[in-house]
Amino acid sequence: MTCSGFWDALILIVQSAWGNMWPPKLQENITAINCPVPGCNGFLEPQHCRSILPKQVFDRWGDALCEAVILASEKFYCPIKDCSALLIDDQSVENEVIMQSECPDCNRLFCVQCKVPWHSGMACSDFQKLKEDERSNEDIMLMNLAKSKKWIRCPKCKFYVEKSSGCLFMRCRCGHTFCYNCGAQLLNEHYCRNCKH
Repeated sequence: MTCSGFWDALILIVQSAWGNMWPPKLQENITAINCPVPGCNGFLEPQHCRSILPKQVFDRWGDALCEAVILASEKFYCPIKDCSALLIDDQSVENEVIMQSECPDCNRLFCVQCKVPWHSGMACSDFQKLKEDERSNEDIMLMNLAKSKKWIRCPKCKFYVEKSSGCLFMRCRCGHTFCYNCGAQLLNEHYCRNCKH
């Protein structure tokens, strides 16, 4: 809705270093911006402002308007830290569980179920059990390697250890001694009472 003083007031706002209206409204993704004419109850419409707004501001307003029409339950953002593109959770196909998808903006894979970068070779349930500081791609690759090589973690310091030969008695670099088979603490004995090895 426009009124007779609309253009003069709008140009004045834009020319006065954006006034107090534009940056805060658009930075907060507020899509309905009141007409700047005193006493007018209308709203500014993007198509009427395009010719006087900088492209960057106009594009941001357009993005905010598009985002506003998507239901909150259907939208999420790319989990890749340097991307964060708006994505739509399209659940139009019933009974089909989608695990992996590619962001159309950054072209990188992410897990649809966990909403995190793709955790290759690891089930979502296993990924969810990880601590926050164990969820990077490098950590997951190390865990997959450890699993394939049958390495285990020291029960005390969590450092990966490998048994190359001999009995199941292990002494970690932290000094902790334990059974390689079950993780039970061993003192000086080389026989585990828990697993009978």
